[in-house]
Amino acid sequence: MNLDYEHVEKTLIEWLRGHVKNANADGVVLGLSGGIDSSVTAVLAKKAFPNNTLGIVMPCYSNEQDKVDAIKVAKQFDIEYKVKDLDMFYDSFKEIVNAEEKNSENNLALANVKPRLRMTTLYYYSAQNNYLVLGTDNWSELKVGYFTKYGDGGIDLTILGRLVKTEVRELARHLKIPEKIIEKKPSAGLWKDQTDEQEMGLTYEQLDCYILTGNAEPTVKEKIEKLSKKNSHKLEPIPVPDREILLI
Repeated sequence: MNLDYEHVEKTLIEWLRGHVKNANADGVVLGLSGGIDSSVTAVLAKKAFPNNTLGIVMPCYSNEQDKVDAIKVAKQFDIEYKVKDLDMFYDSFKEIVNAEEKNSENNLALANVKPRLRMTTLYYYSAQNNYLVLGTDNWSELKVGYFTKYGDGGIDLTILGRLVKTEVRELARHLKIPEKIIEKKPSAGLWKDQTDEQEMGLTYEQLDCYILTGNAEPTVKEKIEKLSKKNSHKLEPIPVPDREILLI
């Protein structure tokens, strides 16, 4: 679909301002990962709240280049930022729970601790500043539940929630995000050399096409719907029993 990205930019900025105002908050805090979704979200947030946007760079046994890229974006767009290394936090957690080291390269139980530590850090700064936690999840990720529950999914709102990944790339170019970041392979940084597409078993182009048009090869469609159903609990309200069933 052809979007007018000048209109998209203005609309999302006004949407963000409205939601923050309605929450009686003063601004937003978000994680700066050095990736495209994070960078686009940060730039839009800065435009919405020039003096009340805080980015937190939170390496946790991460690729050093991600930290470099995150800081580069923050400096280029004059975004206030802090760097908080979570390595010791992560090590302490593993020691406390006596985490198994075997298969640690792709052990999701352990890998998902990283985004949950980042979530905790963001909510600390949220409370300190009366800010909302602004997520960076896009529509493609939300569709298949490609995020960590109570990790990068533990947020107050997400400005990219109705833009697919390919549209986020175009918005990034409109915002003049560095091309190097736009073309970087998307990764949640859960382990070394991990990429989104490899973990999902889908390309973003396949996923985005299906979301926008409903068209996909049968095997691709089946995989998308299977992931969507499996992870639907991540987007649903917390289940509670109906009061009526408790009454005699």
